[in-house]
Amino acid sequence: MEQVLTTLKPGQQAVITRLVTDNDTMYLKLMEMGCTPGEAIAMERIAPLGDPIVVSVSGYTLSLRKEEAMHIMVGNIKLN
Repeated sequence: MEQVLTTLKPGQQAVITRLVTDNDTMYLKLMEMGCTPGEAIAMERIAPLGDPIVVSVSGYTLSLRKEEAMHIMVGNIKLN
């Protein structure tokens, strides 16, 4: 089942399935940050107001704005 990255709860892990955007700049930015299809990603923390979020991907910790994270679709979710 595929869903948006922002639906994960802290401690949950998933695999990036695809990036959903018509904006080439956003697509390239996410790819450069290591958010590539097939890559494992884990939700680490969510700010009290929901923005930004902190994830682990490609061997490092990454802070993403909710607007950016909405472009990342994930699947194979592991419950904590």
